[in-house]
Amino acid sequence: MVEPTSRARPIGVELPIGTDAVSVRKRIEAMEQLLERSFVLPGTNYAIGLDSIVGLIPVVGDFITAAMGAYIVWEARNLGLPKWKLWRMAGNIAFDTALGAVPLVGDAFDLAFRSNSRNLKIVRKHLDKHHPHTRVIEG
Repeated sequence: MVEPTSRARPIGVELPIGTDAVSVRKRIEAMEQLLERSFVLPGTNYAIGLDSIVGLIPVVGDFITAAMGAYIVWEARNLGLPKWKLWRMAGNIAFDTALGAVPLVGDAFDLAFRSNSRNLKIVRKHLDKHHPHTRVIEG
């Protein structure tokens, strides 16, 4: 029996709301994890995310995950990344969406090509150079 004075803890991760570089970095990292490596395939040690799962829905799924990936580009724009980096990030998403829309082959491609992880790498490199205080030491 639950005591009436106890409070339930929220499930999941609390994401910061601010527009500072640290908050934006945490939101981008959370979105990348959700899209690319939020689940592990049973019987393997291979992580997949919503990009691969929702991508199984023909055509519509790829556009849904493209919109979610575009959020990372939008956040990167708010950080002040140069336009050429934003275009490169958009190209990663466009390439992933175009090939992911091909039946069967696209589903296998979604498992291998992680556009959001590539985009996170671009953002991290920019932040490490221009906002070094946002670095997180991963162990």
